[in-house]
Amino acid sequence: MSESEFKKTKTFGILLSQIFQLALLFIAGVFVLWGALLEIYEVLSHRGPALKDILLLFIFIELGAMISIYFKTNKLSVRFLIYIAITALTRLLVVDIKAMDNYTILTITGAIVLLTISVFILRACAYMYGGDDREEED
Repeated sequence: MSESEFKKTKTFGILLSQIFQLALLFIAGVFVLWGALLEIYEVLSHRGPALKDILLLFIFIELGAMISIYFKTNKLSVRFLIYIAITALTRLLVVDIKAMDNYTILTITGAIVLLTISVFILRACAYMYGGDDREEED
């Protein structure tokens, strides 16, 4: 294979992988929207919103924001995944705290604290050493 053929093949492969990635990202966005709409319908048709429903909607908002930022910047911030994990663990505590033993409550609370510390460390490192997060915050 000649050098020019290799470059053409490589360019085509990169294009195909980008199309695949964007298609799956678009499908993920549709699924997030679909899930949020189903949750809103469930809340409106059966009962008023409870705290667990509001926290679930925040998870959908964070997923949507993460997908939107990826479409705009072509970068995926790890912090958004951590925010989603914090919200999911908080929702788990709110919904099931009466059925949990003390050890489980402490474990989940400790995980939330560790995730919060990790967000602080990521933000501090981005501030001190520069990073991709500065583009997203402007």
